[in-house]
Amino acid sequence: MGSELTLFTTNCPKCKILEKKMNDKKINFKLETDVTELIDMGFTTAPVLKIDNDYLDFGEAIKWVNKQ
Repeated sequence: MGSELTLFTTNCPKCKILEKKMNDKKINFKLETDVTELIDMGFTTAPVLKIDNDYLDFGEAIKWVNKQ
């Protein structure tokens, strides 16, 4: 997998669920707790998974992880 993954998290319950699922699947990702970039882009909820230049909300990210 050549994609660059970043998990933007506030350490909320949903963030922890997504982080655990990714760790369980041994998916390599960067953890980012400074959500300024997301706020600047208009996101109002976390977590957000950035895959290269695509941003997935919690539901989309869970679906993506489950397919890996």
